[in-house]
Amino acid sequence: MHSYTEVENGIVPSVCSLDCPDQCGLLIHKKEGKIVKIEGDPDHPVTQGSICNKVRHMGARIYDEKRLSTPLKRIGKKGEGKFVPISWQEAINEITERWNELIAEDGAESILPYSFYGNMGKIQAEGMDRRFFNRLGASQLDRTICSVAGSTGFRYTMGGSFGTDPEDMSETKLFIMWGINAVSTNMHQMMIAQKARKKGAKIVVIDVHKNQTGRMADWFIPIRPGTDAALALGMMHILFKENLVERPFLENYTIGHEELEAHVEDYDPQTVSELTGIPVEDIYSLARLYGTTSPSMIRIGNGLQHHDNGGMIVRTISCLPALTGQWLLQGGGAVKSSSGFLVYNKEALQRPDLRKQETRIINMNLIGQALLEKEKPIRSLFVYGSNPAIVAPNVNKVRQGLAREDLFTVVHDLFLTETAKFADIVLPATSAFENVDFYAASWHYYLHLHEPVIPPYGESKPNNEVFRLLAEAMGFKEQAFKDSDETLVKQSISDVPNRYFPEVTYEELKQKRFIKAQKTAQYLDHMETPSGKIELYCESLETIGLPPLPTHMPLVEEPDCPFLFVSAPNHNFMNSTFSNNEKHIKLEKEPKLFMHEEDAAHRGIEDGHMVRIWNSRGECELTVTVGNQVLPGVVVSQGLWADEGGKKRLLNVLTPDRVADMGGGATFYSGRVNVEPI
Repeated sequence: MHSYTEVENGIVPSVCSLDCPDQCGLLIHKKEGKIVKIEGDPDHPVTQGSICNKVRHMGARIYDEKRLSTPLKRIGKKGEGKFVPISWQEAINEITERWNELIAEDGAESILPYSFYGNMGKIQAEGMDRRFFNRLGASQLDRTICSVAGSTGFRYTMGGSFGTDPEDMSETKLFIMWGINAVSTNMHQMMIAQKARKKGAKIVVIDVHKNQTGRMADWFIPIRPGTDAALALGMMHILFKENLVERPFLENYTIGHEELEAHVEDYDPQTVSELTGIPVEDIYSLARLYGTTSPSMIRIGNGLQHHDNGGMIVRTISCLPALTGQWLLQGGGAVKSSSGFLVYNKEALQRPDLRKQETRIINMNLIGQALLEKEKPIRSLFVYGSNPAIVAPNVNKVRQGLAREDLFTVVHDLFLTETAKFADIVLPATSAFENVDFYAASWHYYLHLHEPVIPPYGESKPNNEVFRLLAEAMGFKEQAFKDSDETLVKQSISDVPNRYFPEVTYEELKQKRFIKAQKTAQYLDHMETPSGKIELYCESLETIGLPPLPTHMPLVEEPDCPFLFVSAPNHNFMNSTFSNNEKHIKLEKEPKLFMHEEDAAHRGIEDGHMVRIWNSRGECELTVTVGNQVLPGVVVSQGLWADEGGKKRLLNVLTPDRVADMGGGATFYSGRVNVEPI
């Protein structure tokens, strides 16, 4: 069979590479060798042919006239965006010469990679790059910006990222969407819930903002940011009091239920109401609905974990299904992530053995602080699959660091991003449609192989090829840097230390395109917690200075800032991806600030007017939407917008760069601000 790139006219299979839990199967329509249409693959068992607008319009991004097609070298000031084209050979020579100088002066630790999952393909996101920086001995990046706090919290309770199978959710009778705008960020979860609703299921949404998902719910419950653990503990209080718990399940599958029952005495509905802003009668109604409806499933969103107490919030909510025995029921339980079912052979892919000695680890949420550090300074930054000048917290500090004249920065991307404008060398990247890769989903249970469907755009190169060139130029002789992308896939799916990973060959994956994790072992019988059971009482938490029982922990106070500020995702961007695309900007229109009518009236703010939002870190100016979409004392904005045309709308100038209680996670949603009319 010919490669898909050789198909001039026809339909070829693909998979969505976006950082999204749905990981859709795609069909790519080609005409005269170009992508002319993208649609969902109806044969995919979970996504079944439905895709979002972001992917549907991806062709416009691939062939955008602003897309980079050649390496560039900076000729203007940092941040100015003035560059001239150079050859790949010149670019590689410049990078390796500068790095050899820095290594001689300050050691390899003065070099730092900065990357995330702008492309979720495992080979391009964590393959040859990891091998290269391990061998180089560079500083290591702790990639904690997204889901680590919640995943860590869930693991303390459940032993790992193991959640309810979406293919079982047709049986679910109650869906609680907790801190997730599923319509925009997990659309197939919402589609499954709506389909189940036709058979009598109920959809409850708990969130800080009545967004699109909240508007589609049977019952929307607004909550004060950072108080979700208190609500879960209040529900537990009622479940125990009214004997709505499944005692045999607690006896057989958990430890600490007696301690938990005594502990939640303190979380009576009145106390919880004062903390959360939810009426007492609603707390009773929610607990009783949850305690009397089976199977019930809690979809735990990303929003919850982006708080100072984000790990504990997710750890607490993840205890609820155990109280009512939902894990034994088809379609019951919870899902934060199911990536544990598809953990592949990361050591074979990333080759940590190439690192000759341990080096410092820098939390990516603290990149602003790290770039301004005077002791053992970072002298060079290599950015790929991320755009820290927009997406990192406390971004004014980040930009101050990126503007350092003594910082040698390389950016590998499809576009001249906000970060790339600060670079010394910019390298053009291929899109996912131009790469070999494999994808391990984080919500459903399917492993996918992707083969290129179009040739590389202009002179763009895949991530792996760039690092092979750099390895050769640096004189690295190991076979690890000569392995092909196909070999990397084979190494990743062979000898996998994971009982759930499908026993699959590269050839079989190539033929079938997607294969499901094995569910031969009952998860509850193989819990990966220290006790081998669901840990309602978790002794391990004491070792990091946190209480062993689920506990509400207040957010960090920020003086003189009366409003809790949440910078949530919007419908048409994916972090900063698509925010530079005219089609998506037109669909999203403009950034807005949602504010409660009481707060607006008190400050003389009218609907549709411009307001100034500020704190000690920075300021923005947005159009305000006044109403009851948020609780008093809370303001919410959606999407990561760049400052353009003198407009101040870069939301991450406002967000704190503290780290969360677990895993070093981000605290984007625990910031506070002032708001005044302009």
